[in-house]
Amino acid sequence: MGQIHSPRPVLLLVAACSRYPPALAWARQQMIHHFGEVLLESEFFSFTETDYYLQSMGTNLNKQFLTFGPRIDPANLPAIKHQTNRWEAMYAEKSSFPEPRPLNLDPGYITRAKLVLASTKDHAHRIYLQDGIYAEVTLNFRKGSWHRLDWTYPDYQRADFQHFFTRCREQMG
Repeated sequence: MGQIHSPRPVLLLVAACSRYPPALAWARQQMIHHFGEVLLESEFFSFTETDYYLQSMGTNLNKQFLTFGPRIDPANLPAIKHQTNRWEAMYAEKSSFPEPRPLNLDPGYITRAKLVLASTKDHAHRIYLQDGIYAEVTLNFRKGSWHRLDWTYPDYQRADFQHFFTRCREQMG
């Protein structure tokens, strides 16, 4: 029988996506206030792999990844997803943009072995956590590189994204 133990703390990662620089700046400030100082941040990537968000967010989307200094308990992911959803709704209500969703925030975490994302949507490959939140392993790390899974989003398969995720992984020690 294996010994039960608490999980190791993980590195919080949030993907912020919008076509509006003020929306991304606002989200960054909310996250710093709530999660602490930014440890690593990616460049802004053009989000071009799918038109999934076209109706709700418009065109010319940019995505940026942010990680935060203090490691978190992975069990906190549902509460973090609820918080980022509240920020999205708050920003949409206070803004005067034509799109119904001017800001998208997707939290997850990185360990030495994997990148996990939170979701409000159930699917065959997602595990229910609590409070309406599911989690999926989006990428795994083995033999020195990131590996996609059948359900890995197309943008998370990009080499430039994975280069940033490797930098994040190195922070795990």
